[in-house]
Amino acid sequence: MDAEGLLASAAINLGLALVALSLFSMLKKQPGNAPVYLPRRMAGAAGSGWVLPLGTGRLTPSFRWIRAAFRLSDDDVLRRHGLDALAVIRLFKLGIHCFSVCSIVGVLILAPVNYTSAGPSGTKRPNSMEIFTVSNVPKGSDRLWVHFSCLCFISFYVVYLLHKEYKEMSHKRIERLKHHRKRPDQFTILVQGIPVCADHGIYGCNVDHFFSKHYQTYQSYQILHDNGNIESLQKLASSLEKQMERKRDTRRCNFWQWIWFKFTSGPIDARSQEQKLKEVHHSIRIMQCKNMLKQKELPVAFVSFKSRLEAAQAAETQQHVNPLSLVTRYAPEPTETIWSNLAIPFYRLAVYKLGVFIAAFLLTVFFTIPVTAVQGIVQFEKIEKWFPPARAVQLIPGLSSVVTGYLPSMILNGFIYLIPFAMLGMASFEGCISKSQTEIKACNMVFYFLLGNVFFLSILSGSLLHQIGESFTHPKDIPSRLASAVSAQSDFFITYILTNGMSGFSFEVLQFGLLTWHFLKAHTVGHSDEPYLYGFPYYRVVPIASLAVLIGMVYAVVSPLLLPILVIYFLLGYAVFINQMEDVYDITYDTCGQYWPTIHHYIFLSVTLMQTTMIGLFGLKSKPGASFATIPLLVLNIMFNEYCKVRFLPTFQCRPIQICKDNDDLDKTEGEAECSSEHAVRAYTPPWMRPTGSSPESSSVQPLVRCLI
Repeated sequence: MDAEGLLASAAINLGLALVALSLFSMLKKQPGNAPVYLPRRMAGAAGSGWVLPLGTGRLTPSFRWIRAAFRLSDDDVLRRHGLDALAVIRLFKLGIHCFSVCSIVGVLILAPVNYTSAGPSGTKRPNSMEIFTVSNVPKGSDRLWVHFSCLCFISFYVVYLLHKEYKEMSHKRIERLKHHRKRPDQFTILVQGIPVCADHGIYGCNVDHFFSKHYQTYQSYQILHDNGNIESLQKLASSLEKQMERKRDTRRCNFWQWIWFKFTSGPIDARSQEQKLKEVHHSIRIMQCKNMLKQKELPVAFVSFKSRLEAAQAAETQQHVNPLSLVTRYAPEPTETIWSNLAIPFYRLAVYKLGVFIAAFLLTVFFTIPVTAVQGIVQFEKIEKWFPPARAVQLIPGLSSVVTGYLPSMILNGFIYLIPFAMLGMASFEGCISKSQTEIKACNMVFYFLLGNVFFLSILSGSLLHQIGESFTHPKDIPSRLASAVSAQSDFFITYILTNGMSGFSFEVLQFGLLTWHFLKAHTVGHSDEPYLYGFPYYRVVPIASLAVLIGMVYAVVSPLLLPILVIYFLLGYAVFINQMEDVYDITYDTCGQYWPTIHHYIFLSVTLMQTTMIGLFGLKSKPGASFATIPLLVLNIMFNEYCKVRFLPTFQCRPIQICKDNDDLDKTEGEAECSSEHAVRAYTPPWMRPTGSSPESSSVQPLVRCLI
């Protein structure tokens, strides 16, 4: 790709970004678009009579929201959105700090060194961006020691940032556990693999006998049941209520709404529907009776304690001599629990994981088609040789630059946009017990998919099978082959970052798809003030931003002109997702920062890949001294990662006993110990055991079967 292709890509992406951001700033001020651009504020203001701040100058573009995003402090983000949201923001901040310093080093030191080198053959190509990359440095040149020095500086600086961030996030997690000390999951554990009681033939009494015998502060248990019939009846009751509500709404609707309800509701007899609804509620209450539920018990239970200390000890220790019996773990938050997955047996989970792995592998294989096609467009010179009619593109001035510079990255980003949703769907079939576990699993699947398909496949495509075969037969040559492929694809990844950052983030804040749906719905069915409120997409934001960090790390020394573009990428991403957290997305859970070890691991892989690439690159440049000198850097990086696993990771995997004890003592001092544990007991009542209908007091359900001690 030549300089004209890069300039065309930059111009198109910059133009699209300015148009999208200008449209967003104007559309956000229109009251009718509040369900799209201010759903979180609408949900928080519901019933309070608070007027949404739509601003002045409704037809004038304004970028005040960007200035407001950078004024928001970390403490404000933590207080309003939780530690998981702060982990995402700190990822963007880390990118800003890291690549700002690296840009200074790259632009002031590496780029002039590369440009003033004689080149591999002693000649320069004035229309190529390669003159600013390490490819322009001749073999055996002593200038490569400048690149080695910059590699050392960048490696140590990133390690410093990672240690600083991990330390601060660990401290904030401990403070967050103290802040959430009244949350019910701090008093509750999940027990699976419960053996059947030999005397009564049920599971519940076995749980009661075991924990009342071995734990002094054991309070109660909630056994789970086969809820298929109750859940289906509850869905039927909800459907009947919606149909009756729609019937009432048809009396005050316009023509298009009347047609919509006519086709979706059908003929409804109000009295018969009300009678049927009462019968369904009565059937639900009968099935919720204790005698009926005993026949449907499952070997899974939530066990509540009066003390956080014993809850943590029970969650982290083996209870039974058989490690597959009475398996304990921390209970997820009640609001994010996936109740249907709690009853999945262990042997079936292994089958589900295998099925998800096979599905992800097949998707990866399928994705090689668009990636290979994209790389074919990038290597347009080869297409012209194989298919001469393609030369017609050059007849139109500037079209060739658009085709080679902008089109490949646009196509690739279009396919990538669908991947997180596909991976989230796959992860939901793996049997995770909470939404956060599902999204963290999807986050890992998306990142490794992007690493394998977008990064490795992009740099190796064209001679993919040959490269893979050579790597397996000659594993010692992997660094040099990787370095050769990386240096040849620097231009493509510059256009990828431009498209993913400028256009991608701009259309993220514009919410174009949702805005189009809202417009069509308002002009057909009728305008609705119901906000489009969805959870924050960690599974999409974290891996895509982490991939940008990885690309920046690998190309920090190879192609320094990419670094300033990455600074713009993370600055715009920071402003966009601060705005989305404040106004658009709902934060549905808070794992107290469990996303940060995942982010740390991604960045560690990025640094490792950068150093491995430079080992091969120095070897290709006939500088074995620099290549061997890079190996200690790689070893130190691995040792630092092992240190972090020992020093910081346990804080995110467990709950410190010291904090649990301090929180228990604080509750006793304030006289709130009984109140907090009672709240934990009520919180884990399954949805199918909660009262239904207009007379909830008629339900015979007891939230938890209490022990008699």
